[in-house]
Amino acid sequence: MFCKATLLTVALALAASATPVAREDEGVRIPLSKRVSLTKSDGSFDYDKALIQTYKTINKHRQNLINLEANVGKEAFNPGAEIKPLAILPSNLAKRQSEPLTDQGDQEWTGPITIGSNDQPFVIDFDTGSSDLWVPNASKCTSCKGKHTYNAAKSSTSKSQSGTFQIQYGDGSTVSGPIFQDSVTVAGIEVTGQVFSAVTKLSSLFTNDPADGLLGLAFPSISNLKTSPFFQTAVSQGAVPANVFAFKLGSSDSSLYLGGTDTSLYSGDIEFHPVDSSGGFWQATGASAEVNGEPVVSNFATIIDSGTTIMYGPPDAVKSLYAAIPGSKLADSQQGYYSFPCNSAPEVAFNWGGQSWAITAENFNLGQAQSGSSDCIGAIAAQDLGLGDGVWLLGDSFMKNVYTVFDFGSNAVGFAELN
Repeated sequence: MFCKATLLTVALALAASATPVAREDEGVRIPLSKRVSLTKSDGSFDYDKALIQTYKTINKHRQNLINLEANVGKEAFNPGAEIKPLAILPSNLAKRQSEPLTDQGDQEWTGPITIGSNDQPFVIDFDTGSSDLWVPNASKCTSCKGKHTYNAAKSSTSKSQSGTFQIQYGDGSTVSGPIFQDSVTVAGIEVTGQVFSAVTKLSSLFTNDPADGLLGLAFPSISNLKTSPFFQTAVSQGAVPANVFAFKLGSSDSSLYLGGTDTSLYSGDIEFHPVDSSGGFWQATGASAEVNGEPVVSNFATIIDSGTTIMYGPPDAVKSLYAAIPGSKLADSQQGYYSFPCNSAPEVAFNWGGQSWAITAENFNLGQAQSGSSDCIGAIAAQDLGLGDGVWLLGDSFMKNVYTVFDFGSNAVGFAELN
C-alpha cells in the first residue's frame, strides 16, 4: 500500500559544531518513500488508516513510558504522565490489515540500511519518537512474509545477546525476538557492535507496510534494548563528525542528514530551543499554538516525532484551538478529530518564543470528512497519549513545514525555513 519513492539524503557535515554547516554535494543520496497520507484518492479522510496511526502512536509511547520506568524510574515522567492500557483496534479493522488493500498513494518515510558483514539489506522507518532498531528474523518468523530478514549465521560479525525484545501493538499482537550485536550501515556510515533485535513475530499491522523494521533516533532512556541508539553509537565511534542530524520531509527531495545540516535545503538561521531529554524524547518546552496570528493555547511542551503523522494535543487544549477556527466542529468525539470548512483553512502555527512556524493549508487538511463534504478534517487531534499534563505530540504534519534539526550535543531541537 506504500510504494512511491522520493529521495533521502543521508550525509556527513565537514565540521562539528552546535550548528554544523555542510554542502549537499558532500552527502550520499538514497531512495526514500514518504510518510503515510491519510487522504484517500477521492479526497476524503481515511478514518481507518488514521485510527491505525493513532493506535500505533498510543502504544508506541505507552511502551516508551514502560521502558523509561524500567531504565530510569517514574521520577523521569512528565507531571501527569501515566502508562495507558494497551489500545486495541476493533477486531474487524485489525483483521483487514492482514489482507491486501488498494493502494491509495499512502507512503511513509523509509530508507535502506544494511546489517552484518555481508551487508544484508533492509528498508527502515526512521523514527525520532523511539530509540531501538529492529528488523525481521530469517529464523522462525512465519509472519515476516515479503520482508527482508536478518540471518545471523551469514554474518561473521554477528553476536547473540541475552534477553528478549518485545513491543505490543494495537491488533493485540506483539513484535518480539532475540537480541544481537552486529555492524549496521546507513549510506556509508558504519557502526560496529550495534545492539538490535531480529524479531521472530510481527504484528499484522506491518503486513502491508513497506518498511521491514524501525530505527529509533530518540534518547537511550526509552530504549527497550537498554542500549545506545544507532546515531549515538555512530557519534561515539567517530563515524559522523557532529552530534547532529536533520530532516526535510516533503513531497520531493525528502532528506535525513546525519552529522550536520544541509544548508541547500533551508535559508536563514536555525532557531534552536532547549530539549528536556530526561524523559527520553525530543521535548521542547514553552510552546504556544496560534490561530490566525493570535495565541490560543500557551506554555506547553511539544515532542517532535517523525514516526507519527498527525499532531496530537490534550483534549481541552485542542478544543480551545478549534474554538478559534470559524465553522469548526467535533467530527469524532472518540478519536478527537475536528473538522473545518474546506474552503477557509485556518492559519495555524506553533511558537516557542521566537518565530511562528506555520502549518500550510495543504498539511493541515487531512481530507474531506466524507467524500464530497464541504468540511475537512484538521491535522490536530484531541488525544490524551499519557505523556503528561500539557504535552503535545507534533508529527509529520508539523515537520513537513520546516527544516528540523536534532542536536544531541546541545540537547536542543531547531527549526529553519525551507527553501
